[in-house]
Amino acid sequence: MRFIVAILLLTVALTACNELKSGGASVPAGYDSDIYKHARELAESNIILDGHVDVPYRLLGKMEDVSRSAPEGEFDFPRAKAGGLDAPFMSIYIPAELQQTPGASKAKAEELIAMMDSIIAANPDRFATADTPAEVLANFEKGRISLPYGMENGSAMEDDLSNVEYFFNKGIRYVTLTHGKRNLICDSSYDTENQTWNGLSPFGWKVVSEMNRLGIMVDISHVSDSTFYQVCRKSKVPVICSHSGARKFTPGWERNVDDNMLKALAQNGGVIQINFGSDFLLQKANESGIKKWTHLREFMASNKIENRHDPRVEAEMDAYKSKHPYPYATVETVVDHIDHVVRVAGIDHVGLGSDFDGVGDSLPTGLKSVADYPNIVYHMLQRGYSEQDIKKVLGQNVLRVWQAATDYADKQK
Repeated sequence: MRFIVAILLLTVALTACNELKSGGASVPAGYDSDIYKHARELAESNIILDGHVDVPYRLLGKMEDVSRSAPEGEFDFPRAKAGGLDAPFMSIYIPAELQQTPGASKAKAEELIAMMDSIIAANPDRFATADTPAEVLANFEKGRISLPYGMENGSAMEDDLSNVEYFFNKGIRYVTLTHGKRNLICDSSYDTENQTWNGLSPFGWKVVSEMNRLGIMVDISHVSDSTFYQVCRKSKVPVICSHSGARKFTPGWERNVDDNMLKALAQNGGVIQINFGSDFLLQKANESGIKKWTHLREFMASNKIENRHDPRVEAEMDAYKSKHPYPYATVETVVDHIDHVVRVAGIDHVGLGSDFDGVGDSLPTGLKSVADYPNIVYHMLQRGYSEQDIKKVLGQNVLRVWQAATDYADKQK
């Protein structure tokens, strides 16, 4: 009995020692405690900007108080502070199916923005709006988490160019031009059989110009390859891919960005922000994910089920997952993508765009929530990245693009 007690006491002592070495957080298994302490210090002392977090649509399905612990999802204030997250762009996501009903996309965007506005207003000591990089910095210095807005799917513009300024005034600071289907702005990478515009539509060219004029960053995640190149040429300021990966690791998958596109993005001065979903990171995970979603759609169609949350669907997918284990990526795979972008495009053109709360059960080992950003920093340190280069990836690169968009807009005034 005394032996067991002694072992327990030793375990507690070792855990406490590790927590002290890492600034109060336990060191992940297999990590060097000194390097991890350094990683945490860098995460806490520098602005971490994440280009895409799907909190709004998650809360629309099931409301939680994200100013406190909210374990149903991957984002809440306590974990964000633990991970050093300072400026997650809240995704104002507009489902492609709403495009079929005039006014529905705009109404959904307004609903999500109003919800996030109310959350910020109710928690002024924790969250704050941020319409410029300067406001992000000011909030950081006050210990508040900035919640800037990015619209995922420009379908909310409907066919009215004045809606671009309307949503700018509501806080939208980037727009992903399309999502899973072609819309009135451009073609989609997911909609390869319906490439109506061969890139941007005539209306889409005007939208990009208007976004430049106002200071809204142009996001070319989700767009077709032809749209990607056209926007890189058209935009007067650098652009972003708010949540994408390197196609080298998922050959043939148009949703990710190939090497020639990375070079075009670098020439534009833009930034690709790496998506954490395993489907974006590994070919085997990508193939597994496609098979899973195909099975889901076929099951729902054959049983005439329209709601994905139907108990029959959930039971079927639980059975499917048990028979087909998912091949998760790891946090090191995310750094592999960062490494590749650096080799092809340069250190100034890569950032983070997790897609937390948006990629379902596909997050890598070691990156399961917003508390885990220090793990990325740890592996970058291990691979020899300098502190200055790490700062660029954590946030400085995207803040540079955002500032360029803001400066250009100011000159137009």
